[in-house]
Parts: sequence; C-alpha cells; structure tokens
Amino acid sequence: MHLLRLLLAALWLYAAAAPLRAAELPIFDAHVHYSHDAWDTLPPADAVAILRQAGLKRALVSSSGDDGTQRLLAAAPELIVPSLRPYRTRGELSSWVRDDSVVAFLEDRLRHARYAAIGEFHLYGADADLPVPQRMVALARQHQLVLHAHADADAIERLFRQDPQARVLWAHAGFERPEKVAELLRRHKHLWADLAFRSEHGSGGKVPPEWRALFTEFPERFMVGTDTFTPERWYYLAEHARWSRAWLADLPPPLAERIAWRNAEALFASWKAGPAP
Repeated sequence: MHLLRLLLAALWLYAAAAPLRAAELPIFDAHVHYSHDAWDTLPPADAVAILRQAGLKRALVSSSGDDGTQRLLAAAPELIVPSLRPYRTRGELSSWVRDDSVVAFLEDRLRHARYAAIGEFHLYGADADLPVPQRMVALARQHQLVLHAHADADAIERLFRQDPQARVLWAHAGFERPEKVAELLRRHKHLWADLAFRSEHGSGGKVPPEWRALFTEFPERFMVGTDTFTPERWYYLAEHARWSRAWLADLPPPLAERIAWRNAEALFASWKAGPAP
C-alpha cells in the first residue's frame, strides 16, 4: 500500500509539472517573415527583442526582399536561420513562377550570402514544372537547401518528382486535413510540415484525436510557426508562442519537445552562421 501511495504521488507530481514544463518549452518558430513593409515601423533591434520576449530558441526567417532577413541575421546571428525568398516585393507571390529575372536574383543572392533554405514560396499544381521553379529546385539541390513551400499537394508531388532527395518543409501543412497530410508524409520521408496560421490542431489548448494520431505517427516531422505575413502579426509572436505551449502541454513531453523545437533544430542542424561564400 505504501508503495502504491508513493507511485500515485509520483504520477501526480509528474502531471502537475507538465504544464510548467510546457510553459518553459523553447520554441523554434519555423515561419517568420520580416518584409519591407515592416522595416520602418519595426527596426531590427525591436524585431529581435520581440523574438526573445516570445522565448524563441531560433526562427526561420525570410523576407520580401532579402534585405530584411540579412538585417535580422546581422543583429542576432545565433537566433536567425535565414531563408531566401524568390520575391523582391510582396506583389510577386503569383508572378514569380513565370518571371525569368527571379532566377538571376536567386543565383546572385546565393553567390553573396549563405542560407539554410529557399522560401517561403507559393506554388500550385502544374506551375511547379515551369522553368523558373525547376531552376529553383536545382539551386536548392546544388546548395543543399531546404525548400519551404506554400503549396498544394499536387505541387509537393511535382517537387519530389524533380528531386526525390529534396528536403521540403510544407508551409501550413498545405492547409490540408490530417488524413491527407499523413498520406504525403508516408510517401515522402524528406517531407516536414509547419503548423503556421492554423489552430484546429490545438484549439482550446487540446489536441483533437485525429491530430494526436498524426503527431504520434510522425513525431519527427512537425514544427510550429507563426507566419508574420503582415507587420501587425509581429506583435502576435509572444501570444502565439504562449498558445503553442498550451496545446503542446496536452501531448507527452518528449513529443511536445520535438514539435516545439527539436524537429526544426534537426532539420536545420547544418546551418552555422558565417561569412558569405
């Protein structure tokens, strides 16, 4: 009986400590933008302060244009993991796939700076097979970069047909339902997914059964993200980190840690800040 009471007490302490551990979880935010319309109102030092206040361990940052990413990287090289977006301005989200000048832009940036990824880029269906996206995939392969794709399932399949060994981070998990996400993850071992700008997987601080099953089947393939696609969303970073920690507390601690930061850390383990090539 004494042993049973000790066991029950230990289990109670473990359960009571789970929210505290979740509250202290570091976060690797795998979906941050610092684009040109944020630079004047949110200088790099202020942006970095927001990232630190949110308790972020690291952040995958891209921008339109690339100067924003470079400014944050210079301000906090230990915090920022840079990604090269194929956009010079916001207006290129839909036009870039048919704009040959994008290729020259990417090639020039890759000659003068170092990156961990290319993206986030928007790509749908057969557009993935156009010459500009195909060249982007080739550049990612040449420079060993992750492809951060805001894409439908069709475009994801086409990216892997171009390069079966590509490493693809699927932005927003494609806004697809859990069973469709599982289908693609089973098919492609080098596919990961961020959960940016989604809430159904952790609404009310609880993980629904279909998402719990997905996270359990693929514990190494998911990561959190905020998506600061407008300047105003920068001020949501800390709140989003708190919200993420709340629903992560509903998962077993080892799984919560993987999604919170370990998976992104592993995917970008080769990134080390340093001089340009």
